[in-house]
Amino acid sequence: MEDKPRVAVVTGAARGIGAAVVRRLADSGWHIVAVDACADDPAVGYPLGTRDELEAVCAPYGDAVRPAVADVRDLTGLQRAVAVAEDSFGSVDAAVAAAAVIAGGRDAWNTDEQTWRVLLDVDVLGVANLVRAAVPALLRRPEPRTGRFVAIASAAAHHGLWRLSAYNAAKHAVVGLVKGLATDLRGTGVTATAVSPGSTRTPLLDATAAIYGLEGVEEFASHHLTERLLEPDQIAAAVGWLCSAESGAVTGSVLHADGGFTA
Repeated sequence: MEDKPRVAVVTGAARGIGAAVVRRLADSGWHIVAVDACADDPAVGYPLGTRDELEAVCAPYGDAVRPAVADVRDLTGLQRAVAVAEDSFGSVDAAVAAAAVIAGGRDAWNTDEQTWRVLLDVDVLGVANLVRAAVPALLRRPEPRTGRFVAIASAAAHHGLWRLSAYNAAKHAVVGLVKGLATDLRGTGVTATAVSPGSTRTPLLDATAAIYGLEGVEEFASHHLTERLLEPDQIAAAVGWLCSAESGAVTGSVLHADGGFTA
């Protein structure tokens, strides 16, 4: 067994599930490059993560967790983040695609092109760009490999949501991408999986409540068999296991960490 810490690149790391994944892995001894765009987007109707939030996630871990400002729509930026991981820590053992946005609020036939574009560009092509940037690094590890690619999908990948059809389509595409990637990776020792959370207490869920005109997010708990909202740490626990060597039997699969939403 190697003595060196395992190394991950995590997108969407400034807050929400991405930040929880950074903390979960770092607390387990991983070294991490934590990536976030740290900028708002005019096509998204709520504030996105900031540089201060990203720095606050990384600060408790010193040099073991390094922030990198990059938009997942920018392949070159993600390639630079992966290069930082390899140059600073010597390798990449896992890549976690947690960056995502939500937009919508209209029926499918009235959903405008701007909404479609931002959801497909961030939530789908952003994952594909991390594949293109990180998988070559995962494959540069010597055999026998235990590399992991994990994408955050959503219960919306498996269940229609009212007036969020573009988001449904984007998250469904993430699952398809992971299944195809897992097939491409057959025999390499590198696996590809997705986690589909239910309603998780994050700024994205706050934005979803605003789309529906709700005063708060608690109403979403009624869609879970657990009758509780999920916490980002619960989703991060699932991601942490999928990043571990112990998950080697699982690839091309979706872990439904959704409180029973899709049961």
